[in-house]
Amino acid sequence: MKPSRATAVACSALALALAAGVAFSAATAAAQPADKFRIAGIIPLSGAWGIIGENMRRGATIAIEERGSKVLGKPIEVLWEDTETSTQVAVQKATRALSQGVHTVFGEVSSGSTLAIMKLTDQRKVPQIVTLSADDRITGADKSRYTFRTSNTVSMENTMIGEFAKRQSVKKLYGIIADYQVGRDMWTALKADLASKNIAVAGEEFAPIGSKDYSIMLDKAVKSGADGLLLLVVGGDVVTSLKQGGETGLPQKMKVMGTMLMDETLGLAVGPTGALGINSTLRYHYTQDTPRNKKFVAAYQAKFNELPSQYAGEAYDGLSWWLDTVESTGVWDKEKWVDAFRNSVRQDSVEGVKRMRACDNQAEQIGLFGTAVSGANASVTMKVVETFQSATLFKPCG
Repeated sequence: MKPSRATAVACSALALALAAGVAFSAATAAAQPADKFRIAGIIPLSGAWGIIGENMRRGATIAIEERGSKVLGKPIEVLWEDTETSTQVAVQKATRALSQGVHTVFGEVSSGSTLAIMKLTDQRKVPQIVTLSADDRITGADKSRYTFRTSNTVSMENTMIGEFAKRQSVKKLYGIIADYQVGRDMWTALKADLASKNIAVAGEEFAPIGSKDYSIMLDKAVKSGADGLLLLVVGGDVVTSLKQGGETGLPQKMKVMGTMLMDETLGLAVGPTGALGINSTLRYHYTQDTPRNKKFVAAYQAKFNELPSQYAGEAYDGLSWWLDTVESTGVWDKEKWVDAFRNSVRQDSVEGVKRMRACDNQAEQIGLFGTAVSGANASVTMKVVETFQSATLFKPCG
């Protein structure tokens, strides 16, 4: 298939960025202490996924402020860069940030953007913390010594969706999938898992990111005879699709499910008519009964006057884990920070124990599945209905 112009431009931008960094010395990996600990937040703050990026920024802000905005005795400075939900822009912003000598890169949302930025951070030997992008390649085929994921993988999400559909006795599933590579790859893998569970695929549609009209696709799903709908869209597209589905009573006609498809923040944007009854994997939920989570939720509410979303919770958890690990080394040496993180165990994460796997820089953790129900004052809240243990979600290293 011939690559799109946008893809070609993004690849050209990445090639230029890599070429520009060839002369970058590996000696900078273990430098003398700087005047500040600089973090580049490379996330979408506008476009279809802007709602996700803003919530990530909020969670990261709590992680930084709870430690007095310092690490290793140096003040933390964050350079927030808006990728505008564009891989080309993400590469450009990351290149600029790295040229300014940042010590950590935080982001991205899009797996395609994350994989592109990883090439830059690997070459520059700069640690990168991923708290959202799920493509298996990030800690799989394209893994890097310097990139760590503290959140879910595609395989982990697929396992939960397939098992949930089976437990809910879904017989036929229709798929509406965001038309980008990770979405297509995820759907391909999920269809194989559904077949093994004797769940038929009634049909599929691929929706361009930023679609304004889902009504025809949703109507096809309802008329397909399927009793389940996988709605694999993200960010602003969730709001658009579920609002339109609510107008036709979609949640009453089919069991609607997806990855990160619903939480309290999205429920507020969608409204009860479109949100109630939606089933979704949850990267995090504020009801988790751990001491650190209670502390985080209280701090988040005090600062932002609302409960943290799954995007905020994962951002907080990953970045605070990283900063605590850096602090624990007691030295200004990126290689030692990386070595320490690769072998770290987070005993008190917001979701309990998380273990970083040195084999692939992927955190082992529990998985959550929730259903949207009515909350106080006609709000939408998520009820955690399934908790999957890490042993069922991750294959052993090797």
